[in-house]
Amino acid sequence: MISYEFPLNERIRTLLRMESLYERARYFLAKEHPLDHHTALTALFEILDVAGRADMKSELMQELERQKAGLSALRTNPAISEAALDDVLGEIDRASSNLFLASGRTGQELRENEWLMTIKQRSAIPGGVCEFDLPSYHFWLHLAPAQRQKDLERWLTPFVPLTFGINIILRLLRDSGRSTSHVAASGVFQQMMGGRVAQLLRLSVDDSCEAVPEVSANKYALNIRFTVTTGTERPRPSQSDIPFELTFCNL
Repeated sequence: MISYEFPLNERIRTLLRMESLYERARYFLAKEHPLDHHTALTALFEILDVAGRADMKSELMQELERQKAGLSALRTNPAISEAALDDVLGEIDRASSNLFLASGRTGQELRENEWLMTIKQRSAIPGGVCEFDLPSYHFWLHLAPAQRQKDLERWLTPFVPLTFGINIILRLLRDSGRSTSHVAASGVFQQMMGGRVAQLLRLSVDDSCEAVPEVSANKYALNIRFTVTTGTERPRPSQSDIPFELTFCNL
């Protein structure tokens, strides 16, 4: 199955972007080639931009406390594993504590690093980080892989508390929904929301299906349209009946 996620508000959209960027940075950091570490660094710059919102940390802390209160109320529920509940509450406490201890604007020390900010500015220019533009960066890319990895780890460290909290929130969000099976007749599916509130839609399709879902949703209705493209032409509406799994997720 291929799973697609569609955030239905800006806050969840931002959390998903942070999750994706951090995973990309970690993936390429673990490799050793200079081009991999260049990709890791450009992902770090994008993380810095997304995390630059002044209210992100405070919003995340508030959401963690709200989830803690809601989960704590489940302690008397016999259907809930107390050990599993304690594990989740412990993770929330650690995340909240780490965010509280991370004083100031997230990543501020990187913004004050003139060398990194020069690379960041040049990265926005096509071909702007060639060796003749930034010889010091060219030199860094030719250091031993272990040294580059050490530097990248240090630069990513300020974002660890933020991403740890984000991972908890997104895990709780994804686990909140229950999947239902549907069929998009001739590639089209519509469902009235009927007062249903969702922050994230998860849509899973068999990986043999060549159609790609496009989703639009508001508080009244959900519309899904599957399109087909060969990569050499404009997407066209699918004419096939397409089975899929749909999950509404809400914190």
